[in-house]
Amino acid sequence: MQFDISYTSKEITPWGGMVFLKQLLNKMGFRDKINTCPYLPFPKSNNAHEVTTIIEAFITSIWCGANRFMHTEVTRNDVALAEIFDWDAVPAQDTYKRFFGKFTQPTNHQVSDYFYSWIFDNFQFDNFTLDVDSSIITRYGEQQGAKKGYNPNKKGRLSHHPLIAFVNDVKLVANMWLRSGDTSSANNFLAFLEDTLAKLKNKKVSLIRLDSGFFQSDILDYLEDSKKNYIIAAKFTHPIQRMIDTNNPWIPLDNGIEICEQMYQSNSWKIARKMVIVRQKIQERPKAPGKSLSLFSEDEIHRNYRYSAYVTNLDFAPAEVWRLYRGRGDAENRIKELKYDFGFDSFNLNSFYATEAALTFAMIAYNIMSLFRTFVLQEKTQKTLATLRYRTFAIGAYFEKTGDRLVLKIALSKKRRAWFSGLWNYDAIYPFKYSTA
Repeated sequence: MQFDISYTSKEITPWGGMVFLKQLLNKMGFRDKINTCPYLPFPKSNNAHEVTTIIEAFITSIWCGANRFMHTEVTRNDVALAEIFDWDAVPAQDTYKRFFGKFTQPTNHQVSDYFYSWIFDNFQFDNFTLDVDSSIITRYGEQQGAKKGYNPNKKGRLSHHPLIAFVNDVKLVANMWLRSGDTSSANNFLAFLEDTLAKLKNKKVSLIRLDSGFFQSDILDYLEDSKKNYIIAAKFTHPIQRMIDTNNPWIPLDNGIEICEQMYQSNSWKIARKMVIVRQKIQERPKAPGKSLSLFSEDEIHRNYRYSAYVTNLDFAPAEVWRLYRGRGDAENRIKELKYDFGFDSFNLNSFYATEAALTFAMIAYNIMSLFRTFVLQEKTQKTLATLRYRTFAIGAYFEKTGDRLVLKIALSKKRRAWFSGLWNYDAIYPFKYSTA
């Protein structure tokens, strides 16, 4: 088929579906929240972009696919998108870099506390499960804090080693600290946990789940002294392997899965603690997670199994403890999504605190998107941002003046229009207290 090419002066955006995220920001009072934040570095020049524009445009560029500063240009010349969000002009990437470059350690703490606390203070929801994890972010430049440390995928490379906390029940980030690459998983964990609990506005945390990187006596003591329920994966130290080697009363759970529990006291512990142990037969479950017992690698029985062990203060049956801990795997999926869709491992600047500031706002972008997925779309399974981007947000649109009003014309087939229009056109009770302004 042959056709001619011509041009139009209409301001068309490929991101017409972003209008619904703009509606969500309006309902949340997000712009007012930015304007009333006393900790943000507001520009002094009359010609500078407004801080509300810088922050909204930065998180919108992430929603549109940017995962590094260069990619924020995806929204740079989109006049119709700027019209949707009521921006006078869209900032360039250097504007974001200069803005985040003004952040210091105290500024980061105050700003993150302000925005995280705002979300959880307005959440009419209590009794959370809190998952804390660390992640390795490989760096290829000379950024501050990028140091050699544990990096299983890129051995010898410089990295950052952030801590991140998730509220599993509502799929929200509760806190994030950037750390240098030579820190251990548990480094400064207790201060991070106290900061996280403060950001949650002292809502009840019913369970804390941690991986084996946090299997330390000081952490166990702290959680018990503060009366927090926990499940922590155990490190397979030699004493724990010897404990597993003892005659345990294994209870079959499923084909190839057995479980038991016993009390265990490390030499560094003041008290004995409950340990739940799971073993899975490799022949029947070849993809089962777990570790082999290195001390007994030649043992005829042990070499046929993979083992996992968990210390807990829950007075639950062993199978229930294991079931509860397995839910923690969702935190690892969240970190993957943060890296792939929100630039968690690629928004970086030379300044350590500038990088941390940029990542804090990437977390805010994630939280707002999570609220949209959970309480607006209300689908049984949460789609990733990459899926939503091309199913819900990447829809061509342009503005047309009808009388005295601007009308956003969205290019949608008739079959999809009713669903699209109905996203906000029904009564629903949301656990987030939206602005009434």
